[in-house]
Amino acid sequence: MNVAEFDASKYAGLALVGDARATLERLTALVAGWSVDEEYRSEVATLNRQWDEEVERLYSLGHGPLPAQSEVIGAVNQASAPEDVVVCAAGAMPGDLHKLWRTRDRKGYHVEYGYSCMGYEIPGGLGVKLAAPEREVYVLIGDGSYLMLPSEIVTAVQEGIKLTIVIVDNHGFNSIGALSRSLGTDGFGTQYRYRRNGSLGVDSEAEPAPALPLDLAQNAESLGAQVVRCASVDELKAGLEQARLARETVVLTIEVDRYEAVPGYDSWWDVPVAEVSSVDSVRAARAAYEEARGPS
Repeated sequence: MNVAEFDASKYAGLALVGDARATLERLTALVAGWSVDEEYRSEVATLNRQWDEEVERLYSLGHGPLPAQSEVIGAVNQASAPEDVVVCAAGAMPGDLHKLWRTRDRKGYHVEYGYSCMGYEIPGGLGVKLAAPEREVYVLIGDGSYLMLPSEIVTAVQEGIKLTIVIVDNHGFNSIGALSRSLGTDGFGTQYRYRRNGSLGVDSEAEPAPALPLDLAQNAESLGAQVVRCASVDELKAGLEQARLARETVVLTIEVDRYEAVPGYDSWWDVPVAEVSSVDSVRAARAAYEEARGPS
């Protein structure tokens, strides 16, 4: 049977099970000599070029006073070699990496999506480095995820395992804050601030409570890592060059603007909004949700 003779309708609704290798070998034989037409090939090339231009734009925003997370991703991508590995797991970062990271090696992208496991990144990076000691491993991690499990820096130092860890600090929970705002609940409790009047605060407060005195760079240093504090993307780039020459684990910290997000590009996260609320912003979010869902 060749591709032209294959009738998919005969197999609709069936679960086809087979040995992975044997199935792939069979499929390879079935599609031998087949290719898409020139019009489709041209369209894909155009879309690829347009997307590459968008990635470059987000890498080079020059946003201020704090940089955008996309600029940090761009700096790390440009500093890494094709065979190096990026590791990430939770927060806004996996989605941004999915859109923006330019992977140049089939083993160069190690990102956990299934359960958004906060704290996986540093121990996961250790595992990657043990499996591939010849590759540089870049752990990209938000401040919220870092606080879940920074202790494996001690293991890296103890065992002489070199990681380059970039902590992207937005002083809170960026991903869930954006989700909260999209549901009309104003980022409630997603910034690292003191509790005041029984509340953890919302994003729109004109006079928010004082920020918590967290110093993630100092924390990483206390665990034995070499630390580079970066006040700008240019300083991050210089720090990444320095880290590449190091033989021990290096932690680079940089603050970013939590509100300067990578666009969604018409993608949509189907999270239901409360049907009944006395809060105007929640009712507006529910109306937007129903419009996005369309007729049931």
